[in-house]
Amino acid sequence: MIPTFLQEKIEKAPGEKLDFAEYITTVLYHPLEGYYMKPKNKVGTKGDFITSSNVHNVYGKLFAKLMVEYFNKTLIPPVIIEVGGGNGRFAKHLLEEFKLLDTQLYGRLNYVMVETSPYHIHLQKTTIPESEPVSYFTSSGDVPESLRKGVLFSNELFDALPVHVIEYKNGTLNEVYVTIGENGELTEKSVQLDNEEIHAYINKHKLFFSEGQRMEIPLAMVEYANILGKWLHAGTIITVDYGYRFPELSNQDLKEGSLRGYYQHQLIKNPLKYPAEMDLTSHIHLDTLESCFLACKFRHVGTMRQGEFLVAAGILDYLQENQDPNPFSEKSKQNRAIRSLIMDSSWSNSFHVLIHEKGTNIWNKLIGSKPQ
Repeated sequence: MIPTFLQEKIEKAPGEKLDFAEYITTVLYHPLEGYYMKPKNKVGTKGDFITSSNVHNVYGKLFAKLMVEYFNKTLIPPVIIEVGGGNGRFAKHLLEEFKLLDTQLYGRLNYVMVETSPYHIHLQKTTIPESEPVSYFTSSGDVPESLRKGVLFSNELFDALPVHVIEYKNGTLNEVYVTIGENGELTEKSVQLDNEEIHAYINKHKLFFSEGQRMEIPLAMVEYANILGKWLHAGTIITVDYGYRFPELSNQDLKEGSLRGYYQHQLIKNPLKYPAEMDLTSHIHLDTLESCFLACKFRHVGTMRQGEFLVAAGILDYLQENQDPNPFSEKSKQNRAIRSLIMDSSWSNSFHVLIHEKGTNIWNKLIGSKPQ
């Protein structure tokens, strides 16, 4: 069933169709009915998907250790900006460990949450104690100038941004739109591509297509990455997300693109199913994101698989000798969490960690070796 707000938007649109970017924006970010905006559990066993920060608090602990070292070894003020912090568990775990590691530095710490969803802000304020040095903003533009140097962290932010969908058929590039079919259900409609921004993106990155291939074009990611790259005056941008290199886009298993839904922990291949009731996501173009931050004068320290990054950053130090036969003990849980985060076969290794820094040159030392 098509939600009323979506049906009305399609019926009022030119040609009674929405490009996929507008469709995704509508079903995910509508102020009242959008998936991310309405009061519904999205992360964890009661939600639709799981994130690394929700596996165990060891994830937040490790990043706390890295950031304490970073601030102590640089002149960057102790400011952490998290964009799209979800339920706030990552911030809670990081702040708890940060305070234990360096009480004096913690006393000067500012933790900035940038979150558009009122429901997520509510969850964050419920999860994170009021005593913690956290301030909340619905837009990066609202954050004071004094807090624009530090570490900017995001986890699965860019993959949730709207994308256009194009397909190559019979020697022609078409853009795929969403409309309402004769049966009253959502359906797709392809129209010859005439979006100049998409043409420019394809030409700039020299993208090629095989017959029948689909691909997502992340214009919104480019725009937002440029905003964040110009917004942070100095410090580090740490991005955790999943994506592909341009040469990988020609792989046969990506011929239908990567736009997918997640509903009650099930992968849904049809992005038109359960509108506004499921998460929509697509793999980001890693090369594009890196080039955006480079254009904003950041140095690309490196990009690596999440498991490799966590090992290089010292997560194995948190493994504990465990003689406890109780599989539900805290030691057992932490050890299992670490293994799930670093194993090559783990879902965790579908993620990449991208590090960019401006005004410092320290991350190669913090993580032990240069990411590839």
